[in-house]
Amino acid sequence: MKRFWRMYWVEQKMFFRSPDVILFNLTMPLVTLILIAIIAGNQNAADSGLTYLQSAYVALSTVGICCSAFMSIPITIVECRSRGILRRMYCSPCSPARLLSCDTICSGVMAALSTLLLTIAAVVFFGYRMRGNVLAYLAAWLLTMLSMFSIGLMVASLCRTTKSMNVATSLLYFPMLLFSGTTIPAEVFPAWFRGVARWMPLGVGIDLLKSVSMGCYNKILVPVMILIAITILCGTVAVKTFRWE
Repeated sequence: MKRFWRMYWVEQKMFFRSPDVILFNLTMPLVTLILIAIIAGNQNAADSGLTYLQSAYVALSTVGICCSAFMSIPITIVECRSRGILRRMYCSPCSPARLLSCDTICSGVMAALSTLLLTIAAVVFFGYRMRGNVLAYLAAWLLTMLSMFSIGLMVASLCRTTKSMNVATSLLYFPMLLFSGTTIPAEVFPAWFRGVARWMPLGVGIDLLKSVSMGCYNKILVPVMILIAITILCGTVAVKTFRWE
């Protein structure tokens, strides 16, 4: 266990030294929240029952999840495989499974840190208050993260080369980031496009989080079932198709 945490800490320090991780996981969602809060924070977001600040906080709390799931995890795993790192580690005392576990935990920590920074900014500087139960929101956030991470792990298992991985992650990352209501509030989309955004995997998670944040627990069953199904299905595919080399 001591070796595991030592490796984890080394990997975590590498994450903190990555300018891409700092920019997209931490800085971008925080700056976006500040801009939305200043421009239209207390205005009603269409007919959603949320203000733009409430909507933006929930949506932007998933940006770290999106960046980690569709960029960090697949890139790390596929690059280690393509360079032969996983193959060389396979018979060593430091198993590839330990490396993958450390990288996944590091990605989760960065996603959690992104949400923590948003929460501090929203609560302290803009007076955000959640109507729903905070623990229920945390559980919904963790379920959303697990389901998105399972998709990222599936991509990492299915992609054999960095070229195919780059194509797959781009096709997942940018539509999720732009069109699922993550960075651009879904309330400003046309009605027909909001329907499309809600059926994106991350859009389902955002809808769940918005319902929980408002205390509307009668609307959470379908999103919860969808996210659980995604986690089981993609996680199973990831395990069955994973190759060390």
